[in-house]
Amino acid sequence: MAKFVIEGGHPLSGEIIPQGAKNEALEVICATVLTDEEVTISNVPNILDVNNLIHLMMDMGIYVRKEGNNTFTFKADNINEEYIHSEEFLRQCTALRGSILLVGPLLSRLGYAMVPKPGGDKIGRRRLDTHFIGIQKLGAEFEYDSSKQLYNVTTKGLNGCYMLLDEASVTGTANIIMTAVTAKGTTTIYNAACEPYIQQLCRMLVNMGAKITGLGSNLLTIEGVEKLHGCQHRLLPDMIEIGSFIGMAAMTESELTIKDVCYKELGIIPDSFRKLGIKMELRGDDIFIPKQHIYTIDTFIDGSIMNFADAPWPGLTPDLLSVFLVVATQAQGSVLIHQKMFESRLFFVDKLIDMGAQIILCDPHRATVIGLARQNALRASKMSSPDIRAGIALLIAAMSANGTSTISNIEQIDRGYERIDERLNALGAKITRIN
Repeated sequence: MAKFVIEGGHPLSGEIIPQGAKNEALEVICATVLTDEEVTISNVPNILDVNNLIHLMMDMGIYVRKEGNNTFTFKADNINEEYIHSEEFLRQCTALRGSILLVGPLLSRLGYAMVPKPGGDKIGRRRLDTHFIGIQKLGAEFEYDSSKQLYNVTTKGLNGCYMLLDEASVTGTANIIMTAVTAKGTTTIYNAACEPYIQQLCRMLVNMGAKITGLGSNLLTIEGVEKLHGCQHRLLPDMIEIGSFIGMAAMTESELTIKDVCYKELGIIPDSFRKLGIKMELRGDDIFIPKQHIYTIDTFIDGSIMNFADAPWPGLTPDLLSVFLVVATQAQGSVLIHQKMFESRLFFVDKLIDMGAQIILCDPHRATVIGLARQNALRASKMSSPDIRAGIALLIAAMSANGTSTISNIEQIDRGYERIDERLNALGAKITRIN
């Protein structure tokens, strides 16, 4: 198990380019299964979850060619169906939550899919009902083997229909879209997730020959086509990494420029950080964060305490609430962090409390942070990363703390952040990776 040793108190300076979007990468790489022609995807992040998915695709018989840094070509013209029924395939899928996104493409292409209960972050129950109810409405039959924790999905023919999703699940919407693009007739998906990554998936599928309207809204209409073709696609920059860098700059009193952020795709993320008192400037398509010693949390118009809660897009993404929480610990003022979607994601705050942060964990979903306004710096500590987003929050805390901290289980951070130690060290951080 690898760990980071972080010497705190070193401000960052310079420019950093965000990696390609992890969540989009998992969706569009799985979508290459829908055609037997070549699909080239650029700006692919070199992170553990994406690399594991690419290795899984290769083991499935899909031809993968690396074209250069962060660019890959996929060709699924010879899928190894025998491997899909193997114990090794099931083992690999179990270790990767993104493998659930193979259900729709495999069902569309082969008429069946076998997927075990996927792994991923341990942040609470993440149900798959939306995926399977939607796919079932399109004409699939499924059964769950509880002893093997295995889903078997089959179809004798997929047909379009109207559906109202019970939740605006991002991966559920993606799976249903990929199942519907080659189904007969028209599919209408209401209460669809409309995150930029879903829009990007739809744009790629349209370039492959799919007929999808309603992009950017929660009402998608899909006219089924017989065959999809190859295309070229470029991933958006990762909005979660961009938000992490904004928070990191504020906590470490750094002057930082985040390059080529696709600002119009960031939604309310920049304004939400401004509510924490963090100053930033848009320069072209770059975000410049000046050095700030004190940043003051806004209140609501009536003077009541500010709160941040996650919500489906265009609301605030839940993946950034851990960053908002840690940044608030050194702000001036107080804030309530309300994590609605996952019941275990705030449990990492006990590590911040050990570092001297003033946080009240009200219940599994809510935490109140009383900002220290830098009157007392966080103390160095020994910690373990429980999941990707808590891991980056703990790294931010350690970079701002007095003394030298250790974070173990950094494989969790590597799942979502590309060479994070090397890239931050180039800006002035002092992070040592010990394998």
